[in-house]
Formats: sequence, C-alpha cells, structure tokens
Amino acid sequence: MGKEIEKKFLITGEEWRKLAEGVSYRQGYLSTVKERTVRVRTIGKTGYLTIKGLTVGATRLEYEYEISVSDSNEMLDELCEKPIIEKNRYKVEFDGLIWEIDEFFGENEGLVYAEVELTSEDQEIKKPAWIGDEVTGDPRFFNSNLIAHPYSKWEKK
Repeated sequence: MGKEIEKKFLITGEEWRKLAEGVSYRQGYLSTVKERTVRVRTIGKTGYLTIKGLTVGATRLEYEYEISVSDSNEMLDELCEKPIIEKNRYKVEFDGLIWEIDEFFGENEGLVYAEVELTSEDQEIKKPAWIGDEVTGDPRFFNSNLIAHPYSKWEKK
C-alpha cells in the first residue's frame, strides 16, 4: 500500500524560476470521484496510470504504474474528462526536501503553486522565501478539480 503525504503552497514572486528547468506534463482523469481518482499522465516520453484515495488531512493512498506513452496519449485524447491539465513542473531542492512547482497552462493559465512530499503530516519544514500561503486543505487546488472548475473561471479577489 502506498501513502502520499504532501502539502501545497502558493508561490510568491519569480525567484524560483532561476532554480530549475521545467518539464512538460499532460494529465487527465478517468474518475474524479473524491473517494478515488484515476489519473492518466505523460511526462516526456513516459506514461503513467495513478489511482489515489480520499485525502484525509494531507494524506491519501496512492498507487502509480508506468504505461506506454501511446496508451497514455490515447486515453488523454479519447477517454479522459476535459479539459486536459497542461503544466510545467519544476523540481527545486531546499533544505533536504524537493519542492515541485506546477505552472499551469490552457484553462488554468496563471495558476502556480508548489507541493512538497513529507514523511509525516507533522513534519517540520523550512520554507523557501518564495513560498506563500498554504492551500493544502483547499479542494480548488486539487488537479482533479481543475477540470470542472478551471482557474480561469475562479472569482478573482
């Protein structure tokens, strides 16, 4: 059984852009039911199928399997809910942790946030200067919710 413990944070400023090269991701969902999401993703020339359970706090079950990129692309184009999530991911090491910064495109253009995987929910972390408010518990930031409620349609404050 796999468990994922991660926290999400908004990004402030542009300093993080100098720290890593972005990698293109395409992903879609076969199921966005909150108790179990089923995601298809391509990262470069590799495809993945991921099943995730209900998020409780910052933890959920997660199972991920490599599949062919051609199968991934066909599922993304033909079976997944639309719109497809398009983003660049930047991985930045800071104080022994890897911060994954997602910069979204398409209907989610303008959204940028960082995730950090932890070994426990109460793990203390030192945040880089470019990390802003925590949004871990806000379901709007779940990639699976960005399909039905893309960032471009959010009410801006």
